[in-house]
Amino acid sequence: MEVVVKNLVKRYGGYKAVDNISFRVNKGEVLGFLGPNGAGKSTTMKIITCYLAPSEGDVEVGGYSILKEPEKVKQLIGYLPENNPLYLDMPIIEYLEFSALLQGVPRERVQERIREMIRVCGLMGEKHKQIGELSKGYRQRVGLAQAMIHDPQVLILDEPTTGLDPNQIVEIRKLIKEIGKEKTVILSTHNLPEVESTCDRILIINKGIIVADGTSQNLRGQAKGKEVIQVKIEDGSKAEVIAMLKSIPYIIKVDEMLGKENCYEIQAEKMGSPKRDIFKMCVDKHWVLTEMTTFETRLEDIFHDLTIN
Repeated sequence: MEVVVKNLVKRYGGYKAVDNISFRVNKGEVLGFLGPNGAGKSTTMKIITCYLAPSEGDVEVGGYSILKEPEKVKQLIGYLPENNPLYLDMPIIEYLEFSALLQGVPRERVQERIREMIRVCGLMGEKHKQIGELSKGYRQRVGLAQAMIHDPQVLILDEPTTGLDPNQIVEIRKLIKEIGKEKTVILSTHNLPEVESTCDRILIINKGIIVADGTSQNLRGQAKGKEVIQVKIEDGSKAEVIAMLKSIPYIIKVDEMLGKENCYEIQAEKMGSPKRDIFKMCVDKHWVLTEMTTFETRLEDIFHDLTIN
């Protein structure tokens, strides 16, 4: 089911938290929605879920407008906010039954939906426990279960892996990817590796404006800038090597790599790769060049370049 955001604006007094943004999310797509704090991510997601009204513009979910038919839109969306609101003194099954009835699931289908969510969200071994007895990872699973209990076509997740340990993060990522095969998913997070491993497409927002939209590979290809090269140069002193590297045309930055002796990370302009000049410098100085590896522009660098100002 498609989500279409049209010329969305949200003002707080004279401040524009969201500034005339438009984008589309297709059925079966997992969209990573990125941006620094205060960029407008959560505001946009709250507008899509009908928690906030826009100042201008509209959002259509499955063809229904949030302005004209908000109740229809709410039926189509499952929402897991960043601070997962759970009743800790309720047993899991009782909480899911409560959530299902709130979401309008027909009473005769409630137990069927509970069984399905316990299976899909991996809660079988915990299903008879109270929510307060669960680890953070299993509480997130319960949050996902309540967001999906009414079988929504669109799932909106705000920082779904916050506070989880590495094993729990892997499990939740796997679960989101499985869900994304059948549903439209919008995932907001600050965790860039999570985006790369989970999302089909990345949208970056900064100061209320969309500054990038595409796959991680597309964004790397469009990135202005930088080739990242790792070199290991032996025999020269650290200060002299760094000074000589910085004197080479097209090299923007040189950093010593912590924990790796004689290793340096170089950022250079793509328009003029300095690898030949680095090799020639080592020959002229009688230094031994034992490693030279080129890396793709990192998503972290792209995000930083797009959102630093």
